[in-house]
Order: sequence, then C-alpha cells, then structure tokens
Amino acid sequence: MSPVASCPMHAIHLSILVLLAATYMHVAATAIIVVPSSNCYTFDNESRLIDFTHLVGKEYEYNEQGSQPSDLVVEFCKDVQRRSQEGYIEFGRFVSSRSFIFGSGSTDYIQKFHDGDLVHCETTFEKMGRTAQVNIICGRCSNKACRDEQGCICSISYDERMCRVLVELAIPCAKSGPRVFKGFTVGFHPRSSEIVYNGLTQLGFEQLHHGFSFQTEQIHVSLYLSAMSSLADLVGKPTFKVNPAKGLSVTLTGSGLNGAMPTTLSPTVLNVDWRCEIAQSSPYEVNILIPVEGYDPIEFTLTKKCGYAQEKESDPMKGWATFGIISCIFIVLSTLLCCGGFIYKTRVEHLYGLDALPGMAFLSAFLDAAGRPRGYLPADNPSESHASQASWEHTPGTTQAAQRTNDRAYGSI
Repeated sequence: MSPVASCPMHAIHLSILVLLAATYMHVAATAIIVVPSSNCYTFDNESRLIDFTHLVGKEYEYNEQGSQPSDLVVEFCKDVQRRSQEGYIEFGRFVSSRSFIFGSGSTDYIQKFHDGDLVHCETTFEKMGRTAQVNIICGRCSNKACRDEQGCICSISYDERMCRVLVELAIPCAKSGPRVFKGFTVGFHPRSSEIVYNGLTQLGFEQLHHGFSFQTEQIHVSLYLSAMSSLADLVGKPTFKVNPAKGLSVTLTGSGLNGAMPTTLSPTVLNVDWRCEIAQSSPYEVNILIPVEGYDPIEFTLTKKCGYAQEKESDPMKGWATFGIISCIFIVLSTLLCCGGFIYKTRVEHLYGLDALPGMAFLSAFLDAAGRPRGYLPADNPSESHASQASWEHTPGTTQAAQRTNDRAYGSI
C-alpha cells in the first residue's frame, strides 16, 4: 500500500480513538459520586474524595524495645492497641469519617481515635479515655525506618499525662477522586438528607433499587436542596433523563428550577411530577443531574414502578380561570346593556330617575302583584258573598228576637 493511501486510514483510526477517548472522559465525568461503602474516607485540600476502604482493618505493627518489649498495632480505620505480655491497652477506636481529616505540612492526613481504656486515665483533659492520633504520610517514612511496600509505622511517641499516643504511619495513598461539593444535601424534608449528604449520593439512590422505588399512585415527589450560603450561587439548573425514554412523563417544577439559591436556612424545593403512560414490570429510572460550577455535578437516581397507565391529571385552576373569564364577560355585557337602556329611555321615552332604569317596569309590576290581597271572589255568583255577609250580620238580631219570644212564652205559662 502506498503512503498516500495509508494516510486516510491512519486519520480514520485516529478519529475513532479520539471519539472513544472523548466518550470515556464524558462517562467518567458524569459518573455518580457515591458515598464509599465504609466510613474510611476523607477529602484532600481541593475537596477531592480520597477513599481508603480497601485498607480497612489492615494491621500495621511496631515493635517497641525496652525492659518490657511490647508491640503497638494500628488496625487501619478501626483501633489502636498496645500489646504486651500483660495484655493489651486500647488507645481509642475510629468512629466516623469526621475523625479522618486533611493534614498539613509533612502530614497528608490525620486519623483520630477516642474512647479507649479508662484505667488510670480518668483525669485526662478530654475525659475520653486513652486516645491516639495517627499522622498519615503518603509514600515512605522520612527517616527511612521501613521499606515495606504496603506501608509501615515510622515512629511512635507517648504523652503519659494525657494518656495519648502519637503514631506516624506511611502508606501508599489512593489517587484523588472526583471533586465533591461538600455541604450540599438533598432530602424529602427541609432538614433531611436521605438522597445526598455532604455532596455524596447515598446508597439506594445511585442506581436502580426495587426497595427504594416509588409506587404507581405517587405522582408527586418534593425534594429539598440546601448548601452552604457562601457557595450556594454555584448551584446550576437541574436536568433529568428518563430510562426507558418513553412510557413515563416527567416534569420538574419549583424554586430549585428557577435559579433560587439553596441555603441551609432556606432550602429550595424541586418538585418531580411523573405519570405512568405505559405499564411495565421493571421500574423507570429518572436520573437527575445538578451542575455545580467548579465541582463534579450532583447526580442521583429516582425510580418509579408503573403497574398501570395513569390518566392525565386535569388542572384544577383551569376551571376557575374559565369561570372568571365568563363572569367578567357577563358583568361587562350587563353594564353595557344597562347603560344603553338608560340612555335610550332618557332620550327617546323621556323617562327620568328610577323609571329610566331598564327592567323597572317589570319590577314594579312584580311588586304590585306581590302586594295585592290573596282573597278572591267566586265566578258563579258574585252577589252571594254579600248576601251571606248580610245574613251573617243580621243573625245576632234574629237570635235575640227568638230568645225574647221564648221568654214571653215562658212567662205566660
């Protein structure tokens, strides 16, 4: 093959490699930052995640020479012990990731251990028993005390008054991970962080989990976002992606979508409105991504089961809007007709005052009909009522005359 013909082939191969590399970089950049499976992790000075989970429980031993030889053992991210023929003394336990901080100077990281054995240490300043501080150096000991590839203890020193031991440990450190937006939380309540805590996506929301899926009938989910007020302006507008793409209608609303800054005192709300259009056996995945300027994005997954298709929910405000429009039109038309009728009766029929108002004739007739007496005369014999009334009026006189006749008859007897 000639050099001229081989050049296009090399260009094609190079383009494919560049495309694959760009795709890999994009996937790596948008990977969900999940909280490590253990509490043995920390952050460097650039807020990048450093995970030491692979070293949890690994023992580093240091042999002490003296009148009573003993060994100091550091179980990484577990505890610190001093072992001898008389037994062992615990110099504290590793509690949480808050005990693992970034160091300064020649020390890269610091681990603090508390709540050790209290015997002869009840009067210590911290009153937390025997304690230990492990200063971690990434690489080898400065004094070249050991050359173990897995790491070793370089030196130890005791503070008998404080019941404390200071340990210098050299280990091969893990590479820096993604840059985490620390202090950022996402939860189902204003002061909760079930989904994202300290910038890390919690287990159960990093991928599809049936136990964390929402039911079909739950069509609204409210998420509360909060961050440190000094960095709240770095949070961008959330976006989402649905998998499978068809079958689930999703809409994001709320102050968290309108550019409001999510602070600790006033969290913003991100409403997820979703409706099942196509039923399927496996849940739908809704991947929500929140960009943060200068940091890796916050990303988590919500899942919803769709056992049946749901009808589109009608907007209750739409009916009120229609009613309001119709009412306004009716009021305007009534006002125009009333004014037009008043002008017509004033100019043409020469009526004034209340008589000129439209509808007053009907109102007067109605009031007149309502004010009449409710009695009525029979249509057969109009004079009968008068005759009856006359006979009724004369009845007492007739009765009295009959009574006098009877009295006279009674007297003659």
